[in-house]
Amino acid sequence: MGRSRDETHRQILNAAYGLFWRRGFLRVSMDDIAARAGITKRALYQHFRSKDDLMAAALAQSSGLAIERLGQFRRPANAAELIDAFFADLVAWAAKPGWSGGGFTRAVVELADLRGHPARAIARKHKAAVEAWLADGLAAANVASARDRAREVMLLMEGAMALMLIHGNRDFAHAAATAAKALIRRS
Repeated sequence: MGRSRDETHRQILNAAYGLFWRRGFLRVSMDDIAARAGITKRALYQHFRSKDDLMAAALAQSSGLAIERLGQFRRPANAAELIDAFFADLVAWAAKPGWSGGGFTRAVVELADLRGHPARAIARKHKAAVEAWLADGLAAANVASARDRAREVMLLMEGAMALMLIHGNRDFAHAAATAAKALIRRS
């Protein structure tokens, strides 16, 4: 008995996201995705009109899962502990084999000249949701100007990811956490 339409749809999304994550959007073809999902290219196009639509759907699914995980994250009441936990998660993520940076950031960089691409809107929405989550945590820890501090922490996190990827050294996350805590102490 074959897969249901929903199962095939999920399989395609998982295959596409895995390939996009490892190789990048531009280097993955619809043939690659169909092969990875174990379906024909024709069946793939019955689920997704284009590679652009598929990328947007894969990123939307990933964002939903990531935001759900954030919702389960125990936010310490102390701002310094929140920052330490936030960056410790980044270090743990970067320690995984094959880590290649933040998928949403990588997608937007890869699509920098395609301003209207649907994946860019999804990445923007995802990053805004993470920033809002962080701002809520900082506000709960009584940090002044929590939204501004959350934006600064996001900048430090993005910079840490880029430098960890460039240098292959997770110490940049520790340095970013130290800088974030200094920002919060000064506010």
